[in-house]
Amino acid sequence: MSTTMPKAADISRKWYVLDAAGKPLGRVAAKAADLLRGKHKPTFAPHMDCGDHVVIINCEKAVLTGNKLEQKYYRWHTGWVGHLKEIKYAHLMEANPEKAMMLAVKGMVPDTVIGRQALRRLRTYRGAEHKNQAQKPEVCEF
Repeated sequence: MSTTMPKAADISRKWYVLDAAGKPLGRVAAKAADLLRGKHKPTFAPHMDCGDHVVIINCEKAVLTGNKLEQKYYRWHTGWVGHLKEIKYAHLMEANPEKAMMLAVKGMVPDTVIGRQALRRLRTYRGAEHKNQAQKPEVCEF
């Protein structure tokens, strides 16, 4: 059995659209992370950035199962002493659902150079309209 060693010239990137309406936030984020890394391709190599572009639409219609909407918090530190900030996911999904989706996908890609490059190819939109029609993205069903 031979190992696939793709070269940079062999990598072809496609565009995919994921519709998050009525689907759990985590499942949409997991599918987006797989597409961004390129794990669905037969030429996947973990040391290469061979993923595709992903557009997520209808982020505001994504659902959080169970009591996560009221019990889950997004916490971050500003860098100053005692400045640990937090916001409930109910407020985050109401005010900025694109950020909630971006954070979910960010947690599922590796915290390396390859993961940061993959996140640059992610676009999230609140509603059904997006600005990437010119790239002719394919609808990805999952």
